[in-house]
Amino acid sequence: MAIAGIINILLSLVFIALSFWALQAFRFDLFVSNPKGPQSKLLQILLSIVIGHNVASFFADYFGWTQLLRQFF
Repeated sequence: MAIAGIINILLSLVFIALSFWALQAFRFDLFVSNPKGPQSKLLQILLSIVIGHNVASFFADYFGWTQLLRQFF
């Protein structure tokens, strides 16, 4: 259980960092009034956390489902 927790934490951090990197290419200036301001940066950080967490949850669930399939055969 402890190993699974560490793996989930690392997965979340990696995918949050990847989503933050990917959001750098997004044009926030089309949607916010001050794209260089602190509110825009906070929005970008929060979006990267939400996206990264959801992607990490998907991969963690998928890995868990594959482990359950082993018991089927």
